[in-house]
Amino acid sequence: MGKIIYYVASSLDGFISGPNEDTRMFVPGGKGIEKYFEDLKKFKTVIMGRKTYEFGYKFGLQPGQPAYQHMQHHIFSDSLTFENKAESVHVEPRKISRVQEIKASASSDIYLCGGGIFAGWLLDHHLIDQLKIKLNPIILGDGIRLFGSSKTKGKLDLMQDETFENGLKIITYSIRKN
Repeated sequence: MGKIIYYVASSLDGFISGPNEDTRMFVPGGKGIEKYFEDLKKFKTVIMGRKTYEFGYKFGLQPGQPAYQHMQHHIFSDSLTFENKAESVHVEPRKISRVQEIKASASSDIYLCGGGIFAGWLLDHHLIDQLKIKLNPIILGDGIRLFGSSKTKGKLDLMQDETFENGLKIITYSIRKN
């Protein structure tokens, strides 16, 4: 069974994007971003919400196509449909049982790709195993929160802390299951 790993960029004040999904202040390159792309190669499965998938359209993603060519995509939405979709793209009902099925059958850890609302929903249901933050040396002040509007409390254990030349840190925590 794979672990669900929320691997996400965040500002120091806990936002994964600014207002209007603005990500321009995030560190755009360097050794930390190279490490992130290397780490993504280890995942065979990605899960995300509809808004995160559609955010990719701004960067050239075509509807129904995979954002990550080597991964099976599970997009959780009760309204998303495609006329043409790749075999590796699956639209899933937003049900805990479906997330648990994907987790149970995964042949690698599962990449939880962005989406504060979806991540908050998963956190509320204790389904995130690790949090891997690309902590950016910025303050956004407003935007999409790391876990949306979730009020779930919890404790985390530090697993790894890496610092890169441009102030970016990649911090890995395991989330305690209470």
